[in-house]
Order: sequence, then C-alpha cells, then structure tokens
Amino acid sequence: MCDQDHSEKDLNEYELQGKVTRRQFGVLLGAGLVMMLPQVQNAVKVTESDVTVKTPDGNADGYFVHPATGTAPGVLVWPDIFGLRPAFRQMGKRLAESGYSVLVVNPFYRVKKAPTAENGAATPIQGLLPLMNALTETTQMTDSKAFVAWLDQQSSVAKNRKIGTQGYCMGGPIAFRTAAAAPDRIGAVGSFHGGGLVTAMPNSPHLQAAKTKAQFLIAIASNDDMARPDEKNVLKTTFGQQAEVEVYANAMHGWCPPDSGVYNQPQAEKAWSRLLALYGKALA
Repeated sequence: MCDQDHSEKDLNEYELQGKVTRRQFGVLLGAGLVMMLPQVQNAVKVTESDVTVKTPDGNADGYFVHPATGTAPGVLVWPDIFGLRPAFRQMGKRLAESGYSVLVVNPFYRVKKAPTAENGAATPIQGLLPLMNALTETTQMTDSKAFVAWLDQQSSVAKNRKIGTQGYCMGGPIAFRTAAAAPDRIGAVGSFHGGGLVTAMPNSPHLQAAKTKAQFLIAIASNDDMARPDEKNVLKTTFGQQAEVEVYANAMHGWCPPDSGVYNQPQAEKAWSRLLALYGKALA
C-alpha cells in the first residue's frame, strides 16, 4: 500500500533517471499540470460532467464521461491515494473516447470534495494516510454497490453488457471488492500497482474477488514484486485462468497515472493496451 518512504524512494529513482528534478516536478504538479497521454485512434466524441452520487453515507462527487451518442459498457474507476484530480479525469476521458461510459469517483467524499490532495501527486503521502485508512471493507462494499447502481441508472450505460472496474494503488483492492459487491454486474477488473490485494485475513480482497466470475488484469510494479515476491504466485494460483498476472519490468509503484513522479509511459501504455483487451473481451 502507499506509504511515505515508498513514495520518496520512487521519486529518487525518477530523479536519477534525469527526467525531472524534484523542484520542477513539485512546481508542475502544484500547478495541476500532468503529462499528456497519447491520443486515442478513432476516438469517439464524448460528453463529460461533474456528478453527484447518493450513497448510504452521503453525496459522493465524481467525474462522468461517456460517448456523446448511443450506449456503452460502464466502467468504475477508483483512483490512488491522491484521489480524483486532473490526471484521472484525463485517464477517464481517454477511456470514454475508446468507447466506454466512465465514472471516476472521489473515494474520500465523506471528508471533503475533490481535490483531496492539495498538490496532486506531489502531496506528501503521510498527510493522506488517514483518508485511506478510514476506508474500511464495509465502506468499500457499500460505495461499490452505490456507484454500480448509479451507472446502471444512466442512459449512456449499456444494460445488456457487463460493467468494468479498475483501481490504482489503494484502488486495486477496492476494485476487487467491487466485483464481490456486485458479482452479477462486474465482468472485468483491472488492478494497477494495487496495494493490499493479498492479506492473511479471511476477508482478503483477492479471496473475495475470486468467488466471482469476472476476468482480471493484475499489473504489478517491479519494486512491489521485490518487496512481496510471493504475492504474484498467490494471485496466479487463486485466480487461475480468470486472471492475467504480470510484473512490469522497471515500473515503479505508481507508474500508470501521468502525474506520478514515477510515470513510465512505455509500461503505462502496455498496461493500458492490456486493459482495453480485457474490456474488449469481458464487456463485449
């Protein structure tokens, strides 16, 4: 899972690669700027809006973007510890341009509306840990049900096709639990540098998700694999043919969001292509 020391090591790695200095990166993220993602080929025209989703615990803010015409499979996106921000709006829009109706949520809505990290991905993680730690199994399951139900109420979401969900860092285990919370609707799950997928508890996210019929893409950071080398084997054994489990070489924890200090575009694009392949098969 995210922690301050982990983030610091990753940023040091990025500096050593000569891509950006710590000061430059802090200025860029503080200004809300992110690296531009590659354009979608044959992108469809989309409609985007800020939305409010009613849950058992209040009103959750989110970003909803979908093809401007017709219906498309729904996708629920769980951000990392830095929350809903420009980088995840950009990622959501890119997915919508690929033909999906995408809801990116603010998982910390009980405390405050987005943005919840003052300086985006440059925000010190230590101050965000209380937000993450407050998300219990119960809140994750109730939120998942509410967000999936909201998607099914939208005219742009295809009701005759399964819904996908994807999570980054802390969002990985929440995406797993989303599959467990709505097993009849979730057909595909993507986890990117997910933290806490496997625990020793009987309610471990991987055990809950394995009871579903969803298909999984589990993309593991190379340094996460070094820290927990047995986790990939547990996941492969647990999911079998239901999952594609891969360690991404030279990809540090947090490599997918374009505002991350360790953003690795080649490996992020590989993960993106595998996600589209998963959705193209499981949500067809």
